[in-house]
Amino acid sequence: MTGRFGRQPTGWGPRLLARLSLGARSVAGQVFALQAVIVLLLITAASVALALQSRYDSQRDARNRSLAAAEAFAHAPGLPAALEAPDPTAVLQPLADAARRASGVDFIAVMDTDGLRYTDSRPELIGRRATGDLSRAVAGQSFTETFTGEPSDAVRAVVPVRDARGQVVGLVGTGIEVANVSEVVEDQVPLLVGAAAGAMLLGTGGAFLVSRRLRRQTHGLRADEMARMNEHHEAVLHAVREGVLIIGTDHRLVLANDEARRLLGLAPDAEGRHVADLGLDPRTTELLVSGRVATDEVHLAGDRLLAVNVRPTKPYGGQASGTVMTLRDSTELAALSGRAEVARERLQLLYDAGVRIGTTLDVVRTAEELSEVAVPRFADFVTVELLEPVLRGDEPSSAPGTYTEMRRAAMSGVRTDQPLQPVGDIIRFIVPTAPMSAALDAGEAVLAPDLHAAMGWRAQDAHGTRQALDYGLHSLISVPLQARGVVLGMANFWRAADTPEAFDEEDRSFAMELAARAAVSIDNARRFTREHATAVALQRSLLPRVLPDLTAVDVAFRYLPAKAGVGGDWFDVIPLPGARVALVVGDVVGHGVHAAATMGRLRTAVHNFSTLDLPPDELLGHLDELINRIDQIESGGGADGGESGGERGEEPAAITGATCLYAVYDPVTGRCAMASAGHPGPALIRPEGHVEFPELPAGLPLGVGGMPFEATEFRLPEESRLVLFTDGLVEDRHRDFDSGLALLRDSLARPGRSPDQACSDVLAALLSPVPGDDIALLIADTRRVEADRIAEWEVPGEAAAVSRVRNAGAAQLAAWGLEDISFTTELILSELITNAIRYGSAPVRVRLLRDRSLICEVSDGSSTSPHLRYAATTDEGGRGLFLVAQYADRWGVRYTDRGKVIWAELPLTAGTEPSAPAPLDLDALEDLAW
Repeated sequence: MTGRFGRQPTGWGPRLLARLSLGARSVAGQVFALQAVIVLLLITAASVALALQSRYDSQRDARNRSLAAAEAFAHAPGLPAALEAPDPTAVLQPLADAARRASGVDFIAVMDTDGLRYTDSRPELIGRRATGDLSRAVAGQSFTETFTGEPSDAVRAVVPVRDARGQVVGLVGTGIEVANVSEVVEDQVPLLVGAAAGAMLLGTGGAFLVSRRLRRQTHGLRADEMARMNEHHEAVLHAVREGVLIIGTDHRLVLANDEARRLLGLAPDAEGRHVADLGLDPRTTELLVSGRVATDEVHLAGDRLLAVNVRPTKPYGGQASGTVMTLRDSTELAALSGRAEVARERLQLLYDAGVRIGTTLDVVRTAEELSEVAVPRFADFVTVELLEPVLRGDEPSSAPGTYTEMRRAAMSGVRTDQPLQPVGDIIRFIVPTAPMSAALDAGEAVLAPDLHAAMGWRAQDAHGTRQALDYGLHSLISVPLQARGVVLGMANFWRAADTPEAFDEEDRSFAMELAARAAVSIDNARRFTREHATAVALQRSLLPRVLPDLTAVDVAFRYLPAKAGVGGDWFDVIPLPGARVALVVGDVVGHGVHAAATMGRLRTAVHNFSTLDLPPDELLGHLDELINRIDQIESGGGADGGESGGERGEEPAAITGATCLYAVYDPVTGRCAMASAGHPGPALIRPEGHVEFPELPAGLPLGVGGMPFEATEFRLPEESRLVLFTDGLVEDRHRDFDSGLALLRDSLARPGRSPDQACSDVLAALLSPVPGDDIALLIADTRRVEADRIAEWEVPGEAAAVSRVRNAGAAQLAAWGLEDISFTTELILSELITNAIRYGSAPVRVRLLRDRSLICEVSDGSSTSPHLRYAATTDEGGRGLFLVAQYADRWGVRYTDRGKVIWAELPLTAGTEPSAPAPLDLDALEDLAW
């Protein structure tokens, strides 16, 4: 008896070999072998990975346990004192043994900073120096390592022991021997082997079941036999020029060949859909659902007439398996189809123009989009010329003769070696009969189907037009770009040898439609350009142009308006009394002129409030109250009950949504106080280059109102750097706030740069090509006032102390080389100290600061505010503060937590001080009152 592969072998052995050989050649056998190999590789890889992971986890656990034990023992109370005892071993050895047993480590060694052991689990090692590099722990850094050497290999941790002053006085080393770590891994080997064997059995069994099922489905065919059958199927089904559809018993499409898809316009994912969902003609759908037999029935499919045949398929397994439909195209509509295709392409091009033209609010880019969308589907070359006022964003003039000159703004073509004038050139229309001039004069498109016959165009530039004709340009449509009845520019569509057909009247109509759509977008971009330029000019006029030169800080800044519209970001550096400085950065939500104007109002308000020398939290509170009051007045909520917005029906523009960060830095003490109203906190770069973002209490934005603000104060190390910024720097649509902060941290971490260099580097690292929001960046290097430029005295509460402090101040001025202003300074000190003793309360202190001017400060514990007044002729007092105001450049009062400070600033030279009466007695002035 013979089978499909020849005569059947006889005997048990030959039959088994034949079956194995057949199985190896069949697809099912190959799948079984492949699955078995994959299972073996996966199990092997998993076993190795588990073993490595177990070893890694054991070592990591040993490191963590060692470090935890060392940290706990190193921070134990009394350990520094025990290290200074006469016999540290006697005190620490019992404690170390107890701790070692409790923590489960193999040893705990207490050492001095040279590595000499005071304790160890092996008594013979006590008194011997520990091996290995302990320098990191001596320097104050805890670390773990895998130690190799005597007395044994171990995973150990070394932690410094610090005394009350923070000095490293000893070391604590703990560890677990490597041999003990390895035992944990070895104990898991039997479990891993057993799990791998079980997984191998399960995987092989599953592969056998899958291959057995596959053998039944493929009837034991080999791969080459199945590939050959599939090739025959594909060749017959898809190569024929007749459509074939196979419909299942559930009336769903099972298969469609390429011709059927083309004739019926089926979607790529049509297989599996019900025939009613395929978009077929209703008669065709009814025929397929009914299941009846049809021969050469004519059905409509779009603009095609199809001859349809339907037959049931041969039953499979005793059940009906579906229906087969064949289709043939019986129409001759080539010419009509060609014209319809051209119309469809034109409609598609207009649609694409609506989508692609005007994607930005940039005039030049919009002109470029017009030229790009028409090449090569409509013209071989396109040039766009615009009037100069349009490029600037201004309104073009409609006076006669203003259209004779335009600047070429965009050009596109199928090739780059074209003879037309380049972008940026001035194009002149001086010949009235040229197509460009005629189009501008008529206000509509002008067609020149044959440029060889366009004498007006050739007369305009004989040399240039000759080059264009030699190049192959042969047809032109010139269209004026008009919006609201005003000409903005000109679009020229050219055809060259790449497109032999000349433009016709239908093309002229299409060019007018295309240019009309583009002109609206160009006009919108022109208006935006004008408004954007106005807003930028307004905002730049409201922002500080030159920052003050101060001793306290060295400042650099950057401000960049958003491309989409100017916002309300601002910054400021405000000098404060006592050589202090206020650093401000803020952001008004929104864009446009209103945001810029609001920013100017807020900046002015901050300047005014800063003259009161308020703490940051109080200043933000006053600013918040001011904004609420302004919003109430402008929205009609004021006491007068007026209409909102100033005009009936005009919606008021509230300021709610502004944020602000206000920081005050004192170069004498190095303290910096700051408060935030919903604004991101600053970055602080320490002298060694470490970047951190101090935590600030979260405050509500300005205008939300109701909640008080909270200030934070911290001391800055000398030569620190503060970086204030708005959220537009770190956040945009493609980057979240945390990612932006990480980039900012990296760009600020490099030391040795000036503030201006740091500003440039930050923008280079974080600035996006088209910023969606304004960016304000302020970088300030803080300085400290040298101690030899500060003099302070504590004043007893007695009148005799005035002359002593005054004399001491005169001596200090002489030491500073400021004898020229000694008299004026003594006069001011006498007045301020006398009145502080007389009307204030203890403690009374005096401080002189030599900065860019001489600053005299007298503080006391009273919050009573002095007032400047004119004393009458008969008054015995009241002239002291008047004299201070006359002799000082500036004076004022600022309040502290425990009183007030009255300050006065004097120039370092005596050239501007008023002339004093010669016989004036300073001691007598002490009797004057405020």
